[in-house]
Amino acid sequence: MHLKGKKAFVTGGTEGIGAAIVAQLVARGTEVVTCARHEPGQAPGPGVSFRRCDLTSAADREALIAWLVSTHPDLAVLVNNAAVQHALDFMQADVAQIQAVTSLELALNLEAPIALSAGLLPLLARQPEAAIVNVTTGLALAPKQSAPVYCATKAALRSFTRSLRYQVEVSAPHVRVQEVIPPLVDTRMTAGRGTGKVSPSAVAEALVTAIERGTDECYVGKSRLLRLVMRVAPGVGYRILKCE
Repeated sequence: MHLKGKKAFVTGGTEGIGAAIVAQLVARGTEVVTCARHEPGQAPGPGVSFRRCDLTSAADREALIAWLVSTHPDLAVLVNNAAVQHALDFMQADVAQIQAVTSLELALNLEAPIALSAGLLPLLARQPEAAIVNVTTGLALAPKQSAPVYCATKAALRSFTRSLRYQVEVSAPHVRVQEVIPPLVDTRMTAGRGTGKVSPSAVAEALVTAIERGTDECYVGKSRLLRLVMRVAPGVGYRILKCE
Protein backbone atom coordinates (compact mmCIF):
# COMPACT_ATOMS: atom_id res chain seq x y z
CA MET A 1 0.00 0.00 0.00
CA HIS A 2 1.22 3.48 -0.82
CA LEU A 3 0.62 5.47 2.35
CA LYS A 4 1.08 8.96 0.95
CA GLY A 5 -2.30 10.66 0.77
CA LYS A 6 -4.02 7.91 2.78
CA LYS A 7 -5.84 8.41 6.09
CA ALA A 8 -5.21 6.23 9.14
CA PHE A 9 -6.79 5.84 12.57
CA VAL A 10 -4.44 4.80 15.41
CA THR A 11 -5.68 3.96 18.90
CA GLY A 12 -3.58 5.10 21.84
CA GLY A 13 -1.56 7.44 19.64
CA THR A 14 -0.48 10.02 22.21
CA GLU A 15 2.41 8.15 23.84
CA GLY A 16 4.67 5.13 23.55
CA ILE A 17 4.34 2.89 20.52
CA GLY A 18 1.20 4.70 19.38
CA ALA A 19 2.87 8.10 19.25
CA ALA A 20 5.78 6.58 17.31
CA ILE A 21 3.35 4.99 14.82
CA VAL A 22 1.63 8.34 14.31
CA ALA A 23 4.98 10.02 13.66
CA GLN A 24 6.05 7.36 11.16
CA LEU A 25 2.76 7.58 9.27
CA VAL A 26 2.87 11.37 9.11
CA ALA A 27 6.44 11.19 7.81
CA ARG A 28 5.12 9.10 4.92
CA GLY A 29 2.46 11.65 4.04
CA THR A 30 -0.44 9.94 5.80
CA GLU A 31 -3.15 11.96 7.52
CA VAL A 32 -3.69 10.49 10.99
CA VAL A 33 -6.60 10.48 13.40
CA THR A 34 -5.90 9.18 16.88
CA CYS A 35 -7.64 8.76 20.21
CA ALA A 36 -6.87 8.26 23.87
CA ARG A 37 -8.72 8.34 27.16
CA HIS A 38 -7.24 11.72 28.11
CA GLU A 39 -6.46 14.86 26.14
CA PRO A 40 -2.80 15.00 25.04
CA GLY A 41 -0.42 17.28 26.89
CA GLN A 42 0.12 19.36 23.78
CA ALA A 43 -1.83 20.01 20.61
CA PRO A 44 -1.40 17.41 17.86
CA GLY A 45 1.13 18.31 15.18
CA PRO A 46 0.43 18.94 11.50
CA GLY A 47 -1.44 16.11 9.81
CA VAL A 48 -2.80 14.73 13.09
CA SER A 49 -6.24 15.14 14.67
CA PHE A 50 -7.36 13.86 18.08
CA ARG A 51 -10.63 12.64 19.60
CA ARG A 52 -10.99 11.76 23.24
CA CYS A 53 -12.40 8.27 23.71
CA ASP A 54 -12.47 5.71 26.50
CA LEU A 55 -12.08 2.52 24.48
CA THR A 56 -13.12 0.40 27.47
CA SER A 57 -16.61 1.92 27.16
CA ALA A 58 -18.93 0.30 24.63
CA ALA A 59 -20.88 3.56 24.32
CA ASP A 60 -17.69 5.54 23.63
CA ARG A 61 -16.61 2.99 21.03
CA GLU A 62 -19.95 3.17 19.26
CA ALA A 63 -19.84 6.96 19.21
CA LEU A 64 -16.27 6.89 17.92
CA ILE A 65 -17.13 4.50 15.08
CA ALA A 66 -20.14 6.60 14.06
CA TRP A 67 -17.99 9.75 14.09
CA LEU A 68 -15.24 8.16 12.00
CA VAL A 69 -17.70 6.84 9.43
CA SER A 70 -19.43 10.21 9.06
CA THR A 71 -16.40 12.50 9.35
CA HIS A 72 -13.66 10.43 7.72
CA PRO A 73 -15.27 8.44 4.86
CA ASP A 74 -11.85 8.08 3.21
CA LEU A 75 -10.33 6.18 6.15
CA ALA A 76 -8.07 3.43 4.77
CA VAL A 77 -6.02 2.14 7.72
CA LEU A 78 -7.02 1.03 11.23
CA VAL A 79 -4.22 0.40 13.73
CA ASN A 80 -5.41 -1.25 16.95
CA ASN A 81 -2.52 -0.36 19.23
CA ALA A 82 -3.95 0.72 22.60
CA ALA A 83 -3.50 -1.81 25.41
CA VAL A 84 -2.97 -2.06 29.13
CA GLN A 85 -1.13 -4.58 31.28
CA HIS A 86 -1.38 -5.20 35.02
CA ALA A 87 0.55 -7.67 37.13
CA LEU A 88 -1.97 -10.01 38.69
CA ASP A 89 -1.31 -12.90 41.06
CA PHE A 90 -4.41 -15.09 41.29
CA MET A 91 -3.00 -16.71 44.42
CA GLN A 92 -2.66 -13.38 46.28
CA ALA A 93 -5.23 -10.96 44.83
CA ASP A 94 -8.80 -10.87 46.06
CA VAL A 95 -11.69 -11.66 43.74
CA ALA A 96 -12.71 -7.99 43.35
CA GLN A 97 -9.22 -7.03 42.17
CA ILE A 98 -9.09 -9.95 39.75
CA GLN A 99 -12.48 -9.02 38.32
CA ALA A 100 -11.53 -5.35 37.93
CA VAL A 101 -8.27 -6.08 36.14
CA THR A 102 -9.88 -8.74 33.96
CA SER A 103 -12.71 -6.42 32.88
CA LEU A 104 -10.30 -3.60 32.05
CA GLU A 105 -7.85 -5.69 30.06
CA LEU A 106 -10.52 -7.60 28.18
CA ALA A 107 -12.29 -4.37 27.24
CA LEU A 108 -9.25 -2.46 26.02
CA ASN A 109 -7.00 -5.22 24.71
CA LEU A 110 -9.60 -7.44 23.03
CA GLU A 111 -13.13 -6.04 22.89
CA ALA A 112 -12.02 -2.66 21.51
CA PRO A 113 -10.02 -4.04 18.56
CA ILE A 114 -12.84 -6.44 17.69
CA ALA A 115 -15.48 -3.70 17.92
CA LEU A 116 -13.45 -1.22 15.87
CA SER A 117 -12.67 -3.84 13.24
CA ALA A 118 -16.33 -4.80 12.96
CA GLY A 119 -17.58 -1.22 12.91
CA LEU A 120 -15.04 0.14 10.46
CA LEU A 121 -14.62 -2.82 8.11
CA PRO A 122 -17.53 -1.79 5.84
CA LEU A 123 -15.92 1.64 5.47
CA LEU A 124 -12.46 0.20 4.86
CA ALA A 125 -13.84 -2.24 2.29
CA ARG A 126 -15.08 0.71 0.22
CA GLN A 127 -11.53 1.98 -0.27
CA PRO A 128 -9.39 0.82 -3.23
CA GLU A 129 -6.91 -0.62 -0.72
CA ALA A 130 -7.05 -0.74 3.07
CA ALA A 131 -5.57 -2.41 6.14
CA ILE A 132 -6.45 -3.45 9.67
CA VAL A 133 -3.31 -3.79 11.80
CA ASN A 134 -3.45 -5.39 15.25
CA VAL A 135 -0.51 -5.00 17.61
CA THR A 136 -0.03 -8.09 19.77
CA THR A 137 3.20 -9.23 21.49
CA GLY A 138 5.59 -12.13 21.76
CA LEU A 139 3.63 -13.01 24.91
CA ALA A 140 0.79 -14.08 22.62
CA LEU A 141 3.05 -16.97 21.60
CA ALA A 142 4.32 -17.84 25.08
CA PRO A 143 2.80 -16.23 28.20
CA LYS A 144 4.56 -14.98 31.32
CA GLN A 145 3.42 -15.79 34.83
CA SER A 146 2.97 -12.23 36.15
CA ALA A 147 0.25 -10.99 33.76
CA PRO A 148 -2.02 -13.92 32.84
CA VAL A 149 -5.01 -11.86 31.70
CA TYR A 150 -2.90 -9.57 29.51
CA CYS A 151 -1.23 -12.56 27.86
CA ALA A 152 -4.61 -14.21 27.31
CA THR A 153 -6.07 -11.10 25.66
CA LYS A 154 -3.14 -10.81 23.29
CA ALA A 155 -3.28 -14.51 22.39
CA ALA A 156 -6.99 -14.10 21.70
CA LEU A 157 -6.34 -11.01 19.56
CA ARG A 158 -3.76 -12.98 17.59
CA SER A 159 -6.31 -15.73 16.94
CA PHE A 160 -9.01 -13.20 16.01
CA THR A 161 -6.64 -11.51 13.56
CA ARG A 162 -5.97 -14.74 11.71
CA SER A 163 -9.65 -15.72 11.55
CA LEU A 164 -10.65 -12.26 10.34
CA ARG A 165 -7.93 -12.44 7.70
CA TYR A 166 -9.42 -15.69 6.39
CA GLN A 167 -12.85 -14.06 6.05
CA VAL A 168 -11.60 -10.85 4.47
CA GLU A 169 -9.44 -12.73 1.96
CA VAL A 170 -12.64 -14.16 0.50
CA SER A 171 -14.97 -11.16 0.57
CA ALA A 172 -12.62 -8.17 0.38
CA PRO A 173 -9.12 -9.24 -0.71
CA HIS A 174 -8.04 -5.60 -1.17
CA VAL A 175 -8.23 -5.20 2.65
CA ARG A 176 -5.18 -6.60 4.44
CA VAL A 177 -5.57 -7.90 7.99
CA GLN A 178 -2.16 -7.76 9.61
CA GLU A 179 -0.49 -8.52 12.93
CA VAL A 180 2.61 -6.89 14.39
CA ILE A 181 4.37 -8.89 17.10
CA PRO A 182 6.91 -6.83 19.05
CA PRO A 183 9.17 -8.05 21.86
CA LEU A 184 9.59 -6.08 25.10
CA VAL A 185 9.36 -2.38 24.21
CA ASP A 186 10.76 0.56 26.17
CA THR A 187 7.50 2.29 27.19
CA ARG A 188 5.87 3.54 30.38
CA MET A 189 4.07 0.20 30.67
CA THR A 190 7.36 -1.72 30.89
CA ALA A 191 9.24 0.72 33.16
CA GLY A 192 11.39 -1.01 35.72
CA ARG A 193 11.39 -4.48 34.21
CA GLY A 194 13.27 -6.43 31.60
CA THR A 195 16.39 -5.67 29.61
CA GLY A 196 17.23 -5.45 25.93
CA LYS A 197 14.08 -3.50 25.14
CA VAL A 198 13.48 -2.16 21.65
CA SER A 199 12.41 1.42 21.09
CA PRO A 200 8.86 2.43 20.18
CA SER A 201 10.24 3.94 16.97
CA ALA A 202 11.70 0.56 15.94
CA VAL A 203 8.28 -1.08 16.35
CA ALA A 204 6.59 1.78 14.50
CA GLU A 205 9.03 1.58 11.61
CA ALA A 206 8.44 -2.17 11.30
CA LEU A 207 4.67 -1.71 11.47
CA VAL A 208 4.53 0.98 8.80
CA THR A 209 6.83 -1.03 6.55
CA ALA A 210 4.53 -4.04 7.01
CA ILE A 211 1.57 -1.95 5.87
CA GLU A 212 3.49 -0.81 2.80
CA ARG A 213 4.53 -4.36 1.93
CA GLY A 214 1.23 -6.04 2.84
CA THR A 215 2.92 -8.41 5.31
CA ASP A 216 0.44 -10.63 7.16
CA GLU A 217 2.62 -11.14 10.26
CA CYS A 218 5.47 -8.81 11.22
CA TYR A 219 7.81 -10.07 13.94
CA VAL A 220 9.98 -7.34 15.46
CA GLY A 221 13.40 -7.83 17.08
CA LYS A 222 13.66 -10.80 19.44
CA SER A 223 10.14 -11.94 18.60
CA ARG A 224 11.59 -13.31 15.34
CA LEU A 225 13.79 -15.65 17.37
CA LEU A 226 10.90 -16.55 19.66
CA ARG A 227 8.83 -17.56 16.64
CA LEU A 228 11.56 -19.99 15.60
CA VAL A 229 12.00 -21.33 19.13
CA MET A 230 8.27 -21.97 19.47
CA ARG A 231 8.34 -23.98 16.25
CA VAL A 232 11.26 -26.24 17.09
CA ALA A 233 11.31 -26.34 20.92
CA PRO A 234 8.18 -24.79 22.43
CA GLY A 235 9.11 -25.94 25.93
CA VAL A 236 12.22 -23.78 25.75
CA GLY A 237 10.17 -20.79 24.63
CA TYR A 238 7.74 -21.22 27.52
CA ARG A 239 10.60 -21.35 30.02
CA ILE A 240 12.24 -18.24 28.56
CA LEU A 241 9.08 -16.14 28.69
CA LYS A 242 7.73 -17.51 31.97
CA CYS A 243 9.50 -14.93 34.12
CA GLU A 244 9.91 -12.18 31.52
